Amino acid sequence: MLQGNRDVRSNVSLAAVLDEARQRFADANPNSLARQNEAAASLPGGNTRAVLWYPPFPVSFVSGEGCRVTDFDGHTYVDLVSEYSAGFYGHSDKAISAALVDVIQGGILLGAPNRYEARLAAAVVDRFPAIERVRFCNSGTEANVMAISAARAITQRSNILAFREGYHGGVLTFAHGGSPLNLPFPFIFADYNDIAGAAALVREQGSDLAAVIVEPMLGGGGCIPATREFLEALRAATKETGALLIFDEVMTSRLDYRALHGAHGVFPDFVTLGKYIGGGASFGAFGGRADLIDRFDPASPGAFSHGGTFNNNILSMAAGYTGLTQVLTQEASRAINARGDRLREAMNVSLERQGVEGIVIGRGSLMNLHFVKGPVETPAPLDNADPSVIALWHVEMLLRGYYVTPRGMLALSLPFGDAELAGFTAAFDDFLSSNLKVLPRRTN
Repeated sequence: MLQGNRDVRSNVSLAAVLDEARQRFADANPNSLARQNEAAASLPGGNTRAVLWYPPFPVSFVSGEGCRVTDFDGHTYVDLVSEYSAGFYGHSDKAISAALVDVIQGGILLGAPNRYEARLAAAVVDRFPAIERVRFCNSGTEANVMAISAARAITQRSNILAFREGYHGGVLTFAHGGSPLNLPFPFIFADYNDIAGAAALVREQGSDLAAVIVEPMLGGGGCIPATREFLEALRAATKETGALLIFDEVMTSRLDYRALHGAHGVFPDFVTLGKYIGGGASFGAFGGRADLIDRFDPASPGAFSHGGTFNNNILSMAAGYTGLTQVLTQEASRAINARGDRLREAMNVSLERQGVEGIVIGRGSLMNLHFVKGPVETPAPLDNADPSVIALWHVEMLLRGYYVTPRGMLALSLPFGDAELAGFTAAFDDFLSSNLKVLPRRTN
């Protein structure tokens, strides 16, 4: 464990406390800093994935085991980033590792259907009730692009309804007004969890609307769960107008054994998947109603062409099948999501006891800390958060030996146990008590 923060007892500013914490972080991680500087010569910013960069520089890792990772300077952390939910199985699951070794020894790029591809497809169809057929691709971003494109082609309509602060991939980013790199689909935007407003907009669009795409819980948008009533309203409105409903479950499928659409009993036309279902290898999938996905059957006249060199690559197929069928059992799914609920509750208890204005929201093994007044049911209250507070939390938890995200999201992995929960809860409580002078205070 690195050195945590000293008690903040004097009348100092939040900015000064944050600067001092970042300096201690920099002093403790000279090898990560050296790697960062070297990498910046060929990689803009020293890395190739924006979400992994944060000031003063990101810590870099050399190894991982279970739910722990080790950095270039020899510090070990309990991992609560879990590759932004993709690392659900942890860093060293024996069954997945054995499956990967087996297929590597048998040939990596076979260039034909292989022994794992249909097995994984059958496991996905068996697990998730809204998926009757499935196609594989290489990322959640690609899965969402394919689902949206298919919806527009099938309906012969143009417009797509999405939700402000939603995230559906690197070219489908709608936080803070969206990204200039977004694909030029004709999007219309509604507010998340606004039942009346969203349903009215679907009906207003009528025959111009091809699809609605929604996360059953916002991921990058702060882990705000959708209400069942909101999802039911979207289902009813899209059925009425003939638009197709896409559930982006790239993150949220881990939150219930049957994914969140199964937990809520609301069944969309398309479901997109990614992240952990590849077992640690790159993965994406889009599935749904048989009549829709069968439009991709190459044996059918007029079929949609769906290419992708690595769609059925043997590493993702073997790791994905092994993880989904041998590791993520119903018992394991229930246990880790129950543990996540307990962690979220414990953090909220600490915030209340310490008198700090903040709330942890989410569901099961995914959650997000926000230093704002609760409850939080839409993204709007998050605009009131001071980014320096969550930045201080981030660096101080790193210094305490807990790898967390800069935006406050926590993603648990299956190896994360009760001992790790207790340790993290104690470290979080210590962070609060050590920084009360600069943290936002609750008011009646």
